[in-house]
Amino acid sequence: LAVGWGSGVVATWAPSLGGCELVQSTVDCTGRWLSSIPGNLHGDTEELLLNDNTIQALGNASLLPYPQLCHLSLSRNQLKVIEPGAFLSSQGLQELSLADNLLFTNYSLTAAALSALRALRTLDLAGNRLTEDMVSVLVWSLSSLESLSVARNVIMRLDPSIFTNLTQLLELNLEKNYIFEIDRAFEGLQRLQRLNIAYNYLPCLVGFGLTQLRVLNVSNNVVEWFLALESDDLFELEVLDLSHNRLLFFPVLPRHSKLHSLLLQDNRMSFYQRLPNGTSLANVTVQFLIVDGNSTNITTVRLWDELCYSNLSSLRFLDMSQNQVWGLPDGFLAQMPSLTHLKLNQNCLEAFHLLEGDSLAMLTELDLSQNRLAELGAEVGVREILPNLQLFNLSTNRLRTLPPRVFTHTRKITTVDLSHNQVVLCPQPDITGELESPLCVDIRGVETLTHLSLAGCGLQGLGGRPFQGTSLRHLDLSDNPQVLSGDAGWLQDLALMLQVLSLRNTSLSSAAVDFSALHSLVRLDLSGNSLTVFPSSLGGLKLHSLDLRDNCLPALPPDTARTPLGRSLRELYLSRNPYNCCTLGWWDALQGLEGLRIPDGREVTCSHGSRALSPGALPEPVLQSCRWQTADLALLYLVLALPTCLTLLVAFAVGFLMLKEKLLRMVKNRCGVSSPY
Repeated sequence: LAVGWGSGVVATWAPSLGGCELVQSTVDCTGRWLSSIPGNLHGDTEELLLNDNTIQALGNASLLPYPQLCHLSLSRNQLKVIEPGAFLSSQGLQELSLADNLLFTNYSLTAAALSALRALRTLDLAGNRLTEDMVSVLVWSLSSLESLSVARNVIMRLDPSIFTNLTQLLELNLEKNYIFEIDRAFEGLQRLQRLNIAYNYLPCLVGFGLTQLRVLNVSNNVVEWFLALESDDLFELEVLDLSHNRLLFFPVLPRHSKLHSLLLQDNRMSFYQRLPNGTSLANVTVQFLIVDGNSTNITTVRLWDELCYSNLSSLRFLDMSQNQVWGLPDGFLAQMPSLTHLKLNQNCLEAFHLLEGDSLAMLTELDLSQNRLAELGAEVGVREILPNLQLFNLSTNRLRTLPPRVFTHTRKITTVDLSHNQVVLCPQPDITGELESPLCVDIRGVETLTHLSLAGCGLQGLGGRPFQGTSLRHLDLSDNPQVLSGDAGWLQDLALMLQVLSLRNTSLSSAAVDFSALHSLVRLDLSGNSLTVFPSSLGGLKLHSLDLRDNCLPALPPDTARTPLGRSLRELYLSRNPYNCCTLGWWDALQGLEGLRIPDGREVTCSHGSRALSPGALPEPVLQSCRWQTADLALLYLVLALPTCLTLLVAFAVGFLMLKEKLLRMVKNRCGVSSPY
């Protein structure tokens, strides 16, 4: 096996002593059930991987044969102690992984051993049941550290003494501990850029002032408040993740920052400038009592106006999904001219207005799904609205219409999801020029549109060619029982480009739709319908995936495997149909097709009388019964008539022999010819 490693030089893996594998200067002894470090490996080894073994101790002489070691990994062993002199011969070690061991048992001895590593850059102590005091002792002398992970331990409280000497630290991982309080623990880490405190128990973050930090992950805590320090300093913060917390208000962010990604998913956040009942709280303030040692400060904040003090001009990604947002404050989106992704799904929005003043010219993705939207407003003026929008998700709302010609202003729109809204598509005007109803959605002529979902919209037919002028490749019409009633001319406009079509739960009957014109179709979902006969128009298509689940099919055509469809299929769903156990020739033929997968094959059953059986393991009595049922009727009649014919023939022969003499005399008398006897 040829493998590229390090600088890209190709080398060959070869077995080394002790069952380890060697490539250049790296030795991999992962999962070899080793109880100690092998001493007979190459002396010039620079990287040694000993993960997933049973090593319990690292002695003073364990690493003596490897003076050039730079990277050592001992994750997932049973390490309880590292003797003080274990690293004296490996002082050039730069990366050390000790994750998922038992270092809490003799942490002081291990700390003495680590103190010899003056060049160590990366240290992983995750999953060792360490407390904050143990961590403080272990990293006390490691001033060269740039990356430290103490995730999955039992740390509860952080204070300035823990990381005092880690002046070069760039990255710190504290996730999945039990941290409920942080008391100026990071103030001495002047170079810290990435901080991960996810999956802890922090109730709030007040007075955030780490100006040098670029990435902060505080997700999956119990944070109710996030207040940045009131300062005119420029914060380097680029990514802030506060998702899966209990935020009550939009966070009070630094006034000046480089923030481009703000994740606020799954909180309890709302805006209180206007409440759903029309009440205004614009003049109400909130006071914070901040106790710091012997001093007490009171900070007064108007949370709905505080946004104005934060410069969000660099923000590109904003996720506020799964909150309790009823509406956005005036000018809220206008502060974000660089925004490209906005997620407001799973909130309580009843109306959303696309205003020119919001300046969302850069927006490419807008998700408003799973709200209570009954109105989507837009003011169409001189400038275009959402000119760069590519994905628009409006599914699961209460919409009945969209602003007129809204998609004509989105020059790059490719994906629209209108599923589970009671909308109607605008038809092509008839020759009388009669205008269509204003309560319809017009997608005609949107040339960039390639993905459209209209599932569960209650569509009553698709007359009037509503897809004319589009470039649809993916179309979902599922869960519309009446969508196939009426004219099927809409298929003509999609014949050349449509690749994926879902007609699940559309009351499809076998002859309702002719699919033969859809030559580009590669994926078709016909599940949950009333098909009693396999649609013959599918035989000439070159589908890759076909879903026939939950229909009324007794069998597939016997020659399916020999058609273009059978030769092209790669995925076929067949379960929950009443197949006949005596007509399974098509099933056997499909089993012989190379490259075809039937993911639900184990769920496929056939019926024989009142029994449901697996088509791949029919009992012999059932097979015999099927042979009788499927035998040639002519042969069956012949078999039944043969005994009767033989009986008649024997009776005739016997009668002839018994009456032979009388018959001869009768013939002689009639003909008058003498015959000797």
